[in-house]
Order: sequence, then C-alpha cells, then structure tokens
Amino acid sequence: MSKGLTAAQHAGFVAEGLEGVVAAHTVLSDVDGQAGRLTIRGYAVEDLAHRAGFEGVAHLLLDGFFDDLPSDLAPALGAARARAFAEVAALDEGLARRDPVEAVRALIARLPDGDGLDTALLLLAAPAVFTPAVLRVAGGQSPVAPDPALSHAADMLRMTRGVPATDGEARALDAYLVTVCDHGLNASTFAARVVASTRAGLTSAVLAGISALKGPLHGGAPGPVIEMLDAIGAPDNAEAWLLAALARGDRLMGFGHRIYRVRDPRADALKAAIRQLAQTSNAVPGRLAFAESVEQAALRILRDHKPDRPLDTNVEFYTAVLLEALGLPPKSFTCVFAMGRTAGWIAHAREQLATGKLVRPQSVYVGPRTKAAA
Repeated sequence: MSKGLTAAQHAGFVAEGLEGVVAAHTVLSDVDGQAGRLTIRGYAVEDLAHRAGFEGVAHLLLDGFFDDLPSDLAPALGAARARAFAEVAALDEGLARRDPVEAVRALIARLPDGDGLDTALLLLAAPAVFTPAVLRVAGGQSPVAPDPALSHAADMLRMTRGVPATDGEARALDAYLVTVCDHGLNASTFAARVVASTRAGLTSAVLAGISALKGPLHGGAPGPVIEMLDAIGAPDNAEAWLLAALARGDRLMGFGHRIYRVRDPRADALKAAIRQLAQTSNAVPGRLAFAESVEQAALRILRDHKPDRPLDTNVEFYTAVLLEALGLPPKSFTCVFAMGRTAGWIAHAREQLATGKLVRPQSVYVGPRTKAAA
C-alpha cells in the first residue's frame, strides 16, 4: 500500500485513465460534455470560429500569462515565422521521409527551451512553418519562406502550395485553428502541463503535447476519416460499408468522444466553415454533400446497433473534410491540429507555472510482495 493512503482512500482514488479526476483549475476553457458546449475564456467556440482569427484567439489564451504580450499579435507572430524558418535548413530528405508529425517534432526540438514570450512566439510559429517545409521537401520541392505580412493561416497555405491562398481559404483554416485551440485537460494538454510543472521549459512542454497528439486515440484520427470516405466512394454504398465495418469490430472514424455525450459543438462549427468555403470553391459542395450522407447513415446505424452508447459526430469528421478541401494531405492533418493546439499548450504551461505545483500522483502497487534477494 502506498505511504499515507488508507485502503479506503486507495479504492476511491484509483480511476483508470484518470476518468473523473480533477487535476487542475483553469481559466482557459470549459468542456460541458453533457450539454455539448465548449467555452474558451468565456466565449462559445462556435462564436469564436465564426468571428475571430487565430491570432486573436491565441492572444485571448495567452493574455495575462506574459507581461510583454503585444495588443496585436499578428506582426510579432509573422516575425516569429521568419525566425523559425532558419531551422528548416536542418530538414534533410531522410527526415522529410518520416511521418510529418515526427519530422515537425524533430524541428521543434531544435528551438530554445525558454519560458518567455520570444520562445512562446517561436513555438506558435513553428508548426505553420515546419509542416509546409516537410511536405514540400518530401515531394521533391524547395521550402517556401514565410511572408510576415500575411495572416498566420494565409501564410501557412501559401508556404504549403507555393501560391497565395484566397481570403475564403485562409478564413476556413482560421476557423479550424480556432476550433481546436484548446479543449480542457485533454491528453496532450495534460502531458504539456505535467512537463511544465517540472519547469523544464515551454519547448519541452510543447514537445510533450505534440507527442501525445500523435496517438490515434487523440489527434491522429482525422486522416482515417478520408480513408473511410474514399473507401465508401458513393452515398449508396455507405450503409453496407458501415455495417460491414461494425461487423468486423472496426471503429467508425469521426464518431464518438470520450467527453461529449451529445454532438461535439466543434463539428457544427467546422461544417459551417466548409459551407462558407463552398461559396468560392467548385470542388467542395459535392464532397460536403457526400460526407453529410455518410454522416447520417453512420448516426442511424450507430443508434440502431449501439443504443446504449452516446456516439455522435465529433470534431475529426468535418476536420477531415475541411482540411482536404484546403488541399492539405491527410498525412499532415495532425501537424495542422498541432498548429492550432500549440496556443492552448503554451497557455496551460504558463498557467501551471503560475498556479500549480509539480504534478506527482500516487500509484497503487499490485505486484508481488517483497522477496528476499537471492
């Protein structure tokens, strides 16, 4: 038995996956899984996705954690992208052939491990600079240098494709980045806070976050949604394909969530962004209509075959449709997720330093009793 805990305390404290355990107080975001609400510093996520850009929401998250935070984050973030681009020189073909999230993580590891605003801005800039560079080098192209005068979303798309993004495309990516910027004490954010609690530095905390995000049970799932849609092929195939997948015991990608007992509010925010993008893109409407038909078939089948489980559409489903519409390859989706979530990781790391202590939970030993050494 662990020192200081009674048997009754052990019984009450053990929660697999820390389910239901409160590990921090935060001013950053609130996830109401029963009502299907996500609040970011007092604002509903769907309102922010509709009205705010990434720079504004990053400022909202970081406000109060850096004394020297500028009122307008866009120029400072643009300059940070230019500084981050210097690290692209370390990107060789061998690294570019790795999974993009592994290559981006390796480049982020080259950044200084400070606690100040300069480090925070570099970390905010890094995924938007390194992801396009990795994709281009892997495709036999040269990296494109940032344009500090552009918005964060517009510059990332330009660096990826080599041509300017339309205002509608930049706005759609902005909506996505805002939608995923923070989400309570999820696995990657908790990992970032644990590392921050050791005072290791912001870069170490962000590396912990991106490593957790890489896992398919967390942020690594939007890509398989595209694989599912491509495999289904046409609306008339959806029901048979989905039923066969369930019969094999497969998970239907883009449905169900650890926290939400109802529809993920971010799914509708992203669907709205896709509809807006469709007004300026001929490719989007057909794909969106197809995705909606698959979604409806999946929800109907899940209600019939798993009536005891609250399985509704989650953020991954329309993330995949939106990022595909922007011309981003599925292998890059986790990196783009990190591009938005880094703002939350940094804010949580600073909050942990300001209000928390070293994270050191207890464990319950269930191994053999102490033996005499041979």
